[in-house]
Amino acid sequence: MSIRLKTFSFRFAEQVLNSRLSIKQEIQDVILDPSIPLPELTRPKFNEILDKSFFSKGWESQPPVFNEFGDPSAKMDFLKDRVEIEVEFGHASFIGLDLLKFQVAFLTE
Repeated sequence: MSIRLKTFSFRFAEQVLNSRLSIKQEIQDVILDPSIPLPELTRPKFNEILDKSFFSKGWESQPPVFNEFGDPSAKMDFLKDRVEIEVEFGHASFIGLDLLKFQVAFLTE
């Protein structure tokens, strides 16, 4: 059993990541890590694994979306070199909010 990666390119994200191949490879390496214990994997455990793995590679965990004081719950999951990651587990109701966070983060940089 292994993790399969399915990607979607929102607003040319694939092209942006292709210009930063080392970052793109880091993301794929973390997500597709063969040491992840898939049979006993839960969402909280996977979040914990991702958090430790990205942090060990120099990613900032839970960076705020807004530079100034704003909603403290408006955070991304990971940030490194202006590349932001939002981890989602299929909660369709959050898609709009997640996309909005990316747009706001882009406008505030």
